[in-house]
Amino acid sequence: MDTATAYRLVCGAVAPRPVAWITTQSLSGHVNAAPFSSYNYVAHSPPMLAVNIASRLGELKDTARNIREMGHFVVNVATQATMELMHLSAADYPPDVSETEALDIELLPGVAGPVPRIAASPIHMECKLDQFITLGRGLNVLYIGEIVAFHFSQSVYDGRHVDTAAVAPIARLGGPYYAALGEIFYRPALQRPPGDEPLTP
Repeated sequence: MDTATAYRLVCGAVAPRPVAWITTQSLSGHVNAAPFSSYNYVAHSPPMLAVNIASRLGELKDTARNIREMGHFVVNVATQATMELMHLSAADYPPDVSETEALDIELLPGVAGPVPRIAASPIHMECKLDQFITLGRGLNVLYIGEIVAFHFSQSVYDGRHVDTAAVAPIARLGGPYYAALGEIFYRPALQRPPGDEPLTP
């Protein structure tokens, strides 16, 4: 199957996909912000995220290069309120142009690393690069980061639980489409959550 067809089919079939609005910083100090929807959490002890970043015309994207060089990145959760800015940051800016400056995106300093956070996002996850793995024919690289600091707005976190409805996360569909949360269904948990299992005698 050719790459274009495979991309179109997998993006349409695997949906909705959460959007990681990732901030990175270059060695020269330029802050990059870009959205990626081939992303999810992959471990909880310690908490880890993974994002697939494809190369473009054989060259690393700014985000991938910055992650490799600096070893740190921040996943800022994209929401309905930030959707327009997040979408605009996907444009192909030159490496020496900061999307955050071009789009006037307010930043907050990193706490556990050097990379700034996006102030408008209600959730920031500061990550330290753990490893990266080249996949398939080499166009895709999976970057796995350990979350070394969580930051939550008080509007979405009560000290124990994240109110996902209050976050109003935005998701990616196939083609030029995004989606918001629709109807939410409750079902009681049928297994204990990780870390809450009874101790073996």
